[in-house]
Amino acid sequence: MSIRHKTRPLAGIFAAISFLLAAALSLCSQTPDVQAIIAKSVEANKRDFDAAPQYNNKERDRTGSDTKLYQVTMIEGTPYQRLLQVNGRPLPQARKAEELRKEQQAKQERKSESPEQRRSRIAKYQKDRTRDQNMIEQLTKAFNFSLIKQAKLRGFDVYVLKATPKPGYKPPNMDCQVLPGMQGELWIDKKTFQWVKVTAQVIHPVSIEGFLAQVEPGTRFELEKAPVGERIWQPSHFTMRSHAKILFLVNHSSSEDQTFFQYVKADGTER
Repeated sequence: MSIRHKTRPLAGIFAAISFLLAAALSLCSQTPDVQAIIAKSVEANKRDFDAAPQYNNKERDRTGSDTKLYQVTMIEGTPYQRLLQVNGRPLPQARKAEELRKEQQAKQERKSESPEQRRSRIAKYQKDRTRDQNMIEQLTKAFNFSLIKQAKLRGFDVYVLKATPKPGYKPPNMDCQVLPGMQGELWIDKKTFQWVKVTAQVIHPVSIEGFLAQVEPGTRFELEKAPVGERIWQPSHFTMRSHAKILFLVNHSSSEDQTFFQYVKADGTER
């Protein structure tokens, strides 16, 4: 009897230790793999990038206290912006008719282009898109990522990751030269690995070769995305405030504020 009474506490201790070990192992198995999250988010962004030319949308641009609303329509392989409103007010009938006329003229001109003209126009559009995509693809190489927390943003369950410059990173091209001077945060949807929100800011001056310019601290951008289909997300809001020194002497500041909405497939544009 005495032996039995002595072994019961030991059995309880072993059981408690086993339970704690199991809980710890379970917790470890649930810890998100940050690199896997980033890799999957890059894949999701590549899918969105490839799908972007399939959509038309509306775009609202804000400059200071002025705003302009555009209908963005893919015409013969590149987007065309038709002005719809200024400062929240529809265009006068004469101006509206003129904007429609210019859009029809653009359609006719693009349809009558020579093969060389068409290639040149589309190549310029793709060059701008490729620059943006190069920046996204360099994220895994330019930054170290750490998981800050898991949260909810705009109704999405997200991983919140901090991005800090990776020591020794060498930008492969001019488009990516600003990356070593930046840090930021990413809110990544747990289900789709899409970027719900991204913020980044310049933390020390970065010289841009070929432009005799230097991007200064205070430069900041924020991007938000939203679903437009079952697997595709597109930008919903973008803001940027930039500070730079041109010729390393003249201070220059600028800002952008763009809202994107009413995405529809290019063969069913909402007018």
